[in-house]
Amino acid sequence: MSTSELSITKRRLLGGIAIAAVGLALTACSDAEEKAASAEPKPAVSNETTASTTSAEIPTADRDVDMEEALKPGPLKEMALGDPNAPVKIIEYMSMTCSHCANFHVRTFDEIKTRYVDTGKVYFVVREFPFPQDTASLAAFMLARCTTEERYFPFVSTLLKQQSAWAAPADGDVRNAMLQMSKLAGFTQESFDACLTNAQLAGDVSAVRDRGAQEFGIQSTPTFLINGKAYSGDMSVDSMSALIDSML
Repeated sequence: MSTSELSITKRRLLGGIAIAAVGLALTACSDAEEKAASAEPKPAVSNETTASTTSAEIPTADRDVDMEEALKPGPLKEMALGDPNAPVKIIEYMSMTCSHCANFHVRTFDEIKTRYVDTGKVYFVVREFPFPQDTASLAAFMLARCTTEERYFPFVSTLLKQQSAWAAPADGDVRNAMLQMSKLAGFTQESFDACLTNAQLAGDVSAVRDRGAQEFGIQSTPTFLINGKAYSGDMSVDSMSALIDSML
């Protein structure tokens, strides 16, 4: 990101976030065909029910990736859960305004964490992929980075689960909606403004995105890099479980 781009981003984040950019991300977060996912995440479905009625197929990979290179950290500290030596390693590239990403974190992530991350089978890394011009997603990631490490995942989860409330509020004031959400996480007006005018942080978050696109071919969100394979699009608990089980 150039100096001029950082300057523009800083003015946008401080002065207000364009709802048009958010609307674009909410409807175009994946190049894959829409799978009936809406901007409002669907309620979680009991896994006991789905497990007894569904026999999930193992998802097909889009392409191979160099997982050793992918696991090397970029300009920001990795936000990860689980044992780095776990047999299955997952990197999720996501956008905070992407409805498919929200759907995954509402319906799938917590169960995968309980089954595989907490049991030492999966190491799960989340990486930022705010699309260019989507200042709302960039701002949300910056705010998450401005919390403590212990609060990062809970804050990201809250933003995704309440995505439509701040990314597409009824009055169109995205910035104020983000401020109100952030206050619940302990931000003040001053710390909120300070975070969103941190040009270095904005550049580093954007650099994570650019590296993902340039080195690992990330073009849509969510995209998962799993043990040397890339998978684009949302996954159900059953589908991701089937994939993980095939690697154990």
